Amino acid sequence: MTTATSTATEAVARELVEFCKAGRNLDAISRLYSPSIVSIEPRDFEGMPAKMTGIDAIRKKNEWWYANFDVHGSEVNGPYVHGDQFAVRYAFDTTNKKTGQRSQDSEIAVYTVKGGKIVQEQFFSQLRSR
Repeated sequence: MTTATSTATEAVARELVEFCKAGRNLDAISRLYSPSIVSIEPRDFEGMPAKMTGIDAIRKKNEWWYANFDVHGSEVNGPYVHGDQFAVRYAFDTTNKKTGQRSQDSEIAVYTVKGGKIVQEQFFSQLRSR
C-alpha cells in the first residue's frame, strides 16, 4: 500500500459519503464509479441478480430502489479506509410503496478503488433476530 493509494481512496471515500448524506446517490455513481463497476448484493431481489456489472445496471438498481421505497430517514457513517478499500455503514427508515410496510434496516458496504474510481461495491445486510 502506498500513500498515494491511501490518499486517492480516502478522497473518493469522503466524496461518496458526502454525496450519500445529501441524498445524491445517482450523482455519486456518475462521478465516482468506474464504467465497469461490479456490485454484489447479499441475494437476488425483485428479478435483479445479486451480482451486477456496469454503471448502467447500477444506476437502474438505484432508480428501482427510490421508485419502490419512501425514505423517511437515513444515516451514513464512515468512511473507514484501509488501503484501496473503504467501508460505509448505512441505516434507513423506509416504507415499501407496494406493501406499505415500514422498516428500519442497516447494511455495511465495502468499496474497492482503482485509478480514482470505485470498481467494486459489496453489501452486507444485518441479520434480523428470529
